[in-house]
Amino acid sequence: MAKKKKKFDYFAAYAELAALAVEESHLLIETVERFPSADRFEQTMAHAHDIENRGDKINHGIYQNVACDFVTPFDREDILALASSFDDILDTIDDVFQRFYMYGIETVHEGVLPFARIIAKSCESLNAAMDDFQNFKKSKEFKRYVVEVNDCEEEADALFRESMRRLHVQESESPLHVHVWSHMFERLEKCTDACEHVADVMNTVIQERLAIFADE
Repeated sequence: MAKKKKKFDYFAAYAELAALAVEESHLLIETVERFPSADRFEQTMAHAHDIENRGDKINHGIYQNVACDFVTPFDREDILALASSFDDILDTIDDVFQRFYMYGIETVHEGVLPFARIIAKSCESLNAAMDDFQNFKKSKEFKRYVVEVNDCEEEADALFRESMRRLHVQESESPLHVHVWSHMFERLEKCTDACEHVADVMNTVIQERLAIFADE
């Protein structure tokens, strides 16, 4: 008799992805606060890339199972959209580490740490929201966490504007300085955009599921 296939746990997979986002965002803060030497930074960059690769493996499991599972916990398109959105968070944070390396950064601009802390707060809110994502009918905190992620994105937008103005008005003596940090701030701001997109997808899924239960 053939052994019955173990049912894939999509919610557990998303929880792992959220936890990886928190881990990577905390690594970013640690790196910015104590920017390592060139040799040590290569190890840090490898650590960040390992986190991103672990996320890729989890997403591979999601993609593989959604293609063959007869019944899924919610719409297949939303399952894939959420997996892809988490992948974007891990990729964009990893990209920040990659650009530190490519640009040969040795001293971090003081405007980076506030960005790193906003990114971490946004990832932490997504991670907390995961506790309510599966048990959405009993959820009491999910909406608050989604609002927190949205607030983080708005805070990052404001910080981005002020950081770019500072670069071009107060720190414009070196075109290379402006070029490098303009790109870095753009990448950091993109991280919070990615977090907001995950929150939006999760919120859409819950609203769709609530509507289905309301019609039953």
